[in-house]
Amino acid sequence: MKIYGFQKTTLLDYPEHVAATVFTGGCNFRCPYCQNAGLVLCGGQESAQALAEIPREEMLAHLKKRHGVLDGVCITGGEPTLQPELEQFIREVRALGFQVKLDSNGYRPEVLRRLLEQELLDYVAMDVKSCRGNYARAVGLEREKNHLRGGMPGGADFCLERIEESIALLQSSGIPYEFRTTAVKGLHTVEEFGEIGEWLAGSRAYFIQSYRESGEILDGAGLAAFSTEELCEMKRLAGRYIDRVELRGIE
Repeated sequence: MKIYGFQKTTLLDYPEHVAATVFTGGCNFRCPYCQNAGLVLCGGQESAQALAEIPREEMLAHLKKRHGVLDGVCITGGEPTLQPELEQFIREVRALGFQVKLDSNGYRPEVLRRLLEQELLDYVAMDVKSCRGNYARAVGLEREKNHLRGGMPGGADFCLERIEESIALLQSSGIPYEFRTTAVKGLHTVEEFGEIGEWLAGSRAYFIQSYRESGEILDGAGLAAFSTEELCEMKRLAGRYIDRVELRGIE
């Protein structure tokens, strides 16, 4: 389990819970607006800096001390489902009495399915990066850009069906979940949020997050935030299909 970051306490990452957040390294996407570039590229040839790995035993020992203070643990990244030891780590966290929230890009539905079948997850937040037709571009994996972004593991093409499978898994899971999209001008249009809403129709909750510039962004050239008025219109469009649509990250 490659852990490269740890937030001891958060009131934001796990809805209605006091939690700690564990950050794993590595990702199978190259979203140009990603604000965790150091984690995404961690251990790869593209990495500009080396992050110190936090031993799992050290992490679990700290969590054990926080029993009674924390309600849960949020596992994020990077992309946690790339970690071979993810299931075992979750079992160890749950054995300490914590609930578990998983953040994922949904590209490994086989991992998500097993975790759900084993009843190891209490909440899942899945990033839906864009509408179907814009997805490969939004995750930085258009065929012509693969040589610049590192491409999919093994040089495979991007497969939208994996995203669709994960969406369906969560919609039928019976556990609390949310879908979320970071809205980025230069990458998205206002209108496509109606398409995303139709795609996710009937979902439990959908959050539209405002893009924010950061020194950690993977490749923010030509990207900007939408206005509050534009974000409200996105909410209206998606809200035609989903009962609960909310905005995050606006003033």
